Amino acid sequence: MSLNEALNWILDLVASVDPVLRILLAGVGMLLETSVFLGLIFPGDSIVLVASTAVASPTEYAALLTAVVVGALAGESIGFGLGRLFGPRIRQSWLGRRIGERNWQRAEYYVDRRGGIAIVISRFLPVLHWLVPVTVGMTTMGYRRFMTWTIPTSIIWATIWVSFGSLAAVGYRQLADQLHLAGYLFVGAVVLFVATAWLVKRAIARSESRHMSGPGDGDANTTEDETV
Repeated sequence: MSLNEALNWILDLVASVDPVLRILLAGVGMLLETSVFLGLIFPGDSIVLVASTAVASPTEYAALLTAVVVGALAGESIGFGLGRLFGPRIRQSWLGRRIGERNWQRAEYYVDRRGGIAIVISRFLPVLHWLVPVTVGMTTMGYRRFMTWTIPTSIIWATIWVSFGSLAAVGYRQLADQLHLAGYLFVGAVVLFVATAWLVKRAIARSESRHMSGPGDGDANTTEDETV
C-alpha cells in the first residue's frame, strides 16, 4: 500500500463518521482539553486537526469552528468556576498536589503580573492553558472580564487549527490522483505545522517566563505596565 492509498483510507474513515457526531466529538475534545486536570491527558488540538480534515462544505466548517470555540470556552468556564467556588482548596486537594506547587505558583504569579494578557497568552502554553482559568477564578477578576479576554483567543486558536486541517486535506485530495508525492507533501505540511506550533509555544514560554518568577501587585485586573 502506497502512502497515498494509506492517507486516502484514513481520510475516508474520518469522513465516514457522521458529521454531527464528528463535530460534537471535536467540541467535547476541546472542552476536556481545556478543563482543569483533564487537560493533561486529552489531546484536544489533535482531535480538532483530525476532525477538520473531513470538512466538506462552508456550513460544516462554520459548525466545526463553532463547536471547537464553544467547547474551549466551556472548559475554561468550568476551570474559572472551580477556582471561584473552591478557591485555594482545589490547589490543596490530591489532584491539585499532583499538578505540583511550582506550576500553581507560576500560574498565580503570571495572572498577578500580567492580568488579562496572561489569559490570552496562556492559551498557547502547555499546562498553563487550563491552569490559568482556575487561578483567575481565585482572584477578584469577574467572569465577564475573563470572557472578554478568552473569547477572541479561543476564536483565533480554533480558526488556525480548523483552517489548516481542512485546507491541507482539500489540497491533498486535489493532488492525490495526479501526483504520486501528494502524500509526502501532506504529511510534510502537517509535520511542519505541528513543529512550528511547538516552536512558537516554546518561544512564547521563554519570553513570558520572567513574569512567572515572582508576585505582582496582588490584583489580576491590572498588568505590570499599569502599575509602574
